[in-house]
Amino acid sequence: MELLLRINGAERRFAPPLTVAGLVGALGVEGKRIAIERNGEIVPRSRYGEVELADGDRLEVVVAVGGG
Repeated sequence: MELLLRINGAERRFAPPLTVAGLVGALGVEGKRIAIERNGEIVPRSRYGEVELADGDRLEVVVAVGGG
């Protein structure tokens, strides 16, 4: 079975189980300043390792870009 997630409007499939921390690694954005919203609620960075994603979750992943 696979997890079907909608990330920033695009459907992506992942092997379960998957935490938010695992998703961050799969997307290649670890170590970057990011914010993740799951089904309309912000996921605190301190909980990335414990929040398991479920089939059909809708996520918004925002990567902060510095500059001036």
